[in-house]
Amino acid sequence: MDPRSALPSIDKLLRQDEILRLIANHGRDAVVETLRSLLQDRRRAIGQGQAAAGNLLTECAERLAEQAEPSLRPVLNLTGTVNHTNLGRALLSQRAAEAACQAMISATNLEYDLDQGTRGDRDSHVEALICRLTGAEAATVVNNNAAAVMLMLNTLALGREVVVSRGELVEIGGAFRVPDVMARAGCRLHEVGTTNRTHLRDYAQAVNEETAAFMKVHASNYAIEGFTAEVPQADLAALARRQGIPFLIDLGSGSLLDLGAFGLPAEPTARQAISDGADAVTFSGDKLLGGPQCGIIAGSRELIARMRANPLKRALRVDKIILAALTATLQSHCDPERARAEIPTLRLLTRPTDEIRALAEWLCPQVGTAVAGWAGVSVIECLSQIGSGARPVDLLPSAGLAFDGIGGVSAQAIARAFRELPLPVIGRIHKDRFLLDLRCLENAEPFLAQLGRLTLVAPSA
Repeated sequence: MDPRSALPSIDKLLRQDEILRLIANHGRDAVVETLRSLLQDRRRAIGQGQAAAGNLLTECAERLAEQAEPSLRPVLNLTGTVNHTNLGRALLSQRAAEAACQAMISATNLEYDLDQGTRGDRDSHVEALICRLTGAEAATVVNNNAAAVMLMLNTLALGREVVVSRGELVEIGGAFRVPDVMARAGCRLHEVGTTNRTHLRDYAQAVNEETAAFMKVHASNYAIEGFTAEVPQADLAALARRQGIPFLIDLGSGSLLDLGAFGLPAEPTARQAISDGADAVTFSGDKLLGGPQCGIIAGSRELIARMRANPLKRALRVDKIILAALTATLQSHCDPERARAEIPTLRLLTRPTDEIRALAEWLCPQVGTAVAGWAGVSVIECLSQIGSGARPVDLLPSAGLAFDGIGGVSAQAIARAFRELPLPVIGRIHKDRFLLDLRCLENAEPFLAQLGRLTLVAPSA
């Protein structure tokens, strides 16, 4: 007798109490599809002379639970990179999260003028705040800074040349390069100067009848040191005015505050760019601004109006949730000390080193107990990064925990054990040690609560 004939039918399985409970939780279609897949696996195994192992109902429940688990999950970022691009960049403030949540669950006046009772402009909810914080005449918002640059160039330089210094042709994460973005925007790159030195005369000599704009790109994700020269923004703006062309700046990280006042490495601000004469400046919302993912363009009223009229604006626009979160974030920025207290990015970047070290010393014995037998733990001094391409050369003193494997346990195995916790803990490996930088661990309770679930498969002898 063919052992495959002993396998239960779908109809029979669907009458069992355990399957009925799964149907109540996951829906009939999902349960039926999973049972069919499992039965097919068993038929295939039997056909290959293998015994069907495991309980069918248990496997069905496990597979359905796995399918129901969302792919996008919360994690603990203990890498030491505060705005980690792969881990979602900036955390929203409580104020911004509540505003976004309210926008999610209710109708809003997104494009409705309550005073006039007519259609409105979604930019109106943030434009005044952006102008107040940057000194610009007008502003618009799109879905990220690359989109902001593309919209700006496509509007102002389609089919023409944009002059950029060779030393500013940056590549950001994921191999996105400024020249490629410019090409997709429909304009031509005109490189001037050299990698390390560019002078005002280089820009002046580049101007021709095809020149649409000068653009300066903030090299936020690398630094050139030594024999270098770059043209001050104000000088380049003055030359652009004399030539009758716009001066554009891509700030990238886009800080709205003087970070130096908080003891952090100085970063160019949008207000300074506008003050220096930029006709339009672009920057990110989810980097040093500490808000949701978006790209902000601030500048002259005439240029912003032209960008709003570009059909690409509709394709690149943001929704009510982003605008609500961005509004709340910008409101916090109206008071620098309030911003520092409310916005997680700024709060974490300015967190006192002594406080982080004290946390490491308090956690060390508890973590040591959880990994006893397969890793030793010690408190270490370490260095954090701002992240998302902002000031990569400048590091912030921090403290954390270092794990050294025992009996052949590798740093990679320790890292995996922490990643497999219910709330995955993401650290970094440095010189064959697994490190947890505690700068971003403000609430240790969720971390401690799951230490008992750390498991590691010991290497075979």
